[in-house]
Amino acid sequence: MNRRDFLYGLGASGMMMGASPQNISAASASVATKPMAGSWFEFQHQATVEGVDWDPECVRFTCPQWAAKVKEIAGVGMEYLVLMATALDYRSFFPTTLFPPWRLACSNPLETVLSAADQCGVKFFIGDGFYGDWRSPKIISDPEAAKRRLQAIEQLTRLYSHHRSFYGWYWPNEAFINRYFSQEYIQYANTCSRLARQLTPRGKILIAPYGTRVAVPDDKYVRQLETLDVDIIAYQDEVGVRKSTPEETPAFYEGLRKAHDRAKRSAIWADVEIFQFEGAVYKSPILPAPFSRVLRQMEAVSPWVEKILVYQYQGMMNRPGSTAFCGRSASTKLYTAYVDWLKSHRVPSRLG
Repeated sequence: MNRRDFLYGLGASGMMMGASPQNISAASASVATKPMAGSWFEFQHQATVEGVDWDPECVRFTCPQWAAKVKEIAGVGMEYLVLMATALDYRSFFPTTLFPPWRLACSNPLETVLSAADQCGVKFFIGDGFYGDWRSPKIISDPEAAKRRLQAIEQLTRLYSHHRSFYGWYWPNEAFINRYFSQEYIQYANTCSRLARQLTPRGKILIAPYGTRVAVPDDKYVRQLETLDVDIIAYQDEVGVRKSTPEETPAFYEGLRKAHDRAKRSAIWADVEIFQFEGAVYKSPILPAPFSRVLRQMEAVSPWVEKILVYQYQGMMNRPGSTAFCGRSASTKLYTAYVDWLKSHRVPSRLG
């Protein structure tokens, strides 16, 4: 997907410190597989070719349908939703002077989903993007986008922070960990976090970087974690974009977990990709992956992370007979297989 549209010039060999196959196998055997604790969420997918199977339906969703989709997701035990964007392509999903609104059937989808989440106990991380050209690698340094981002934090706080479901923030201009975080990214995240903590001191802050396979969790990386003002880092497993396999990811996450334990600042979560591309990566629609692969992904990261988020329920999973159906019919297969697994493993959930 374009949210990870960079090529890696680095191999993964030797990157993860202290991750032996024996240790990984022992840890995997001793830790129960964690369920999906939450998912990314969007009103429109930023890469049109990837979201062609659900974007049109989401444009037509009424407010009751958006509310039903949130409740449907809560019904499979998901506690967190990460709103990817509050603006996209210079149009907004909430009332603001920054951009004109998206023309959706539901006039205020953000108010609608937060109100629904209030009722069913879902916690939203609100995405502060995209207030510039999301395709541009310079978006985090663009002064106009930076100005709008901070204005959006203020406006979103004023309009929506009274909701019980407003759990915190997500900085969606995602970092490529090219061995390490760039200083430019750390400055971007910390600037947003500084204002967010002033306005919503109890809010949690989430980021979801990519480059997981090439991150180097050494002393320098630990120092970066100590300076990065976020509460949760959900590393993308990059299986859906064909950069990693479920057999490889345990080594990456073990090394990162050790770095987080040393830094003692941010929690480590996983961003598990439950999709597959129909054709070329980034240039074709994304479809639900087989649950057999998704389960291997969940098993692989469970020993090393506190929670598993997925990218993403929307478009990849639908309850059969859903009144807010979006995506291909195969999405009901992934939904059904996951629900059956939850029931058979007696994973605590709010299955509806």
